[in-house]
Amino acid sequence: MNMLRVLRNNAGVTLVELLIGAVIGVIVTAAAVEVYIHQHKNWMIQEGVSDLQQNGRAGLDEIAEKSRMAGYGVMEGLEAIVSSSTHGTATPDSITLVYLREPVCTTSLVAAMSQPSSELECTGDISCFDVGQWSYIYDPNTKTGEFFVVTQTDVASSRIQHTTAVLTKAYPASSQIYTFEVYRYFVDNWSDTLHPRLMRQEFSNPPDIYSDNISDLQIEYVLTDGSVIDTLNASRYVRQVDITLVARTNREDLLLEDYRYDTLTTSVQVRNLALH
Repeated sequence: MNMLRVLRNNAGVTLVELLIGAVIGVIVTAAAVEVYIHQHKNWMIQEGVSDLQQNGRAGLDEIAEKSRMAGYGVMEGLEAIVSSSTHGTATPDSITLVYLREPVCTTSLVAAMSQPSSELECTGDISCFDVGQWSYIYDPNTKTGEFFVVTQTDVASSRIQHTTAVLTKAYPASSQIYTFEVYRYFVDNWSDTLHPRLMRQEFSNPPDIYSDNISDLQIEYVLTDGSVIDTLNASRYVRQVDITLVARTNREDLLLEDYRYDTLTTSVQVRNLALH
């Protein structure tokens, strides 16, 4: 009898107990997996939101900074802001901003050009002009000018060559030569339709990606008379530039089944314009 009691006390786990334990284990595991998936989704959402905010803020700050400089050192006849917009549509705008490069690099012609392809005989030190640099030649008599590329410099004789393109005319003596910053910003939503991006183009060089996942750029201009326009004809009347930029996440949100968007706006007082 005592031996039978010992055997009963040392009996193993029953099949029912094993099944109950297995069910509990499955429930606990499923709950842990569900918590992990939920936390992972939240992490992905937060990471996407953080990225879109950083991309959007970087793009907005870049355009705002260059807009604030627009018109600095720009002479009459050269537009400081060139806009492109499709009025009344959702098509992204573009904006081109022009201002004098610093440190200032300038010279003037000591002799008239004999023909539009002639080299430029300049006065003073021209060591600040670099080969491949975009420069601007300006005729103060006619208040007209044009950009050209420096292809060779001779510092000793103060001569600049521009053999990649013939100028539109032979400029007279005392015509001035400057170096300007020229930046164009636009949204490229056609090269990769799944990943639109904000592009920055310096002069006519190939554009570079400045910010990823920027889906829209809208620009409005406040003029000296208080009117607000989105198609600009004369930049000298611009008092303020209103910039709206829309950033989005890189992937669709699994919960929303759509992208998350963030609209950023800023207004820039253009201190070098609206002077006339």
